[in-house]
Amino acid sequence: MKRTTIIETIIFLYAILFFYTGISKLTAYEEMKDGLADVHLLKPFAPVIAFTLPWVEFAIVILMIIPRWRLKGFYSAFGIMTLFTIYIIGLLSFTEKLPCSCGGVIGKLSWPQHIILNLVFIAMAVTGIYLERLQKKGIQKNLSTITQFNKAPGI
Repeated sequence: MKRTTIIETIIFLYAILFFYTGISKLTAYEEMKDGLADVHLLKPFAPVIAFTLPWVEFAIVILMIIPRWRLKGFYSAFGIMTLFTIYIIGLLSFTEKLPCSCGGVIGKLSWPQHIILNLVFIAMAVTGIYLERLQKKGIQKNLSTITQFNKAPGI
């Protein structure tokens, strides 16, 4: 499979995930805010997190779609998925009942399934970072070759 096809597939899957979860979070704002408020450390920040998180997810997808900002989008996706995973594992370590404000199909996953899904998306972000960096190096290499060719004597 071509590098660009893999990158575009990763972006497409992240777009589906983040648009779906973002819209679910916005439509169930009160439920999400209340779920976050159930976590003692997050209680003071629950309204801000509940409102901001969906927009952050949408912004990450926009970063990924725009070629110039794509690498930043992949790094952001990696970061937020890693934070989600640490959050889940941390809460599972300290509490039996964990609030889930995912909504829809994702809300029906068990916590181990959530972690597996997150790890798959983390691996996709790492793959995207790797392939995007390779692609940028290839473009840089091609540009420097063209520049050197144009500066060659006798042309």
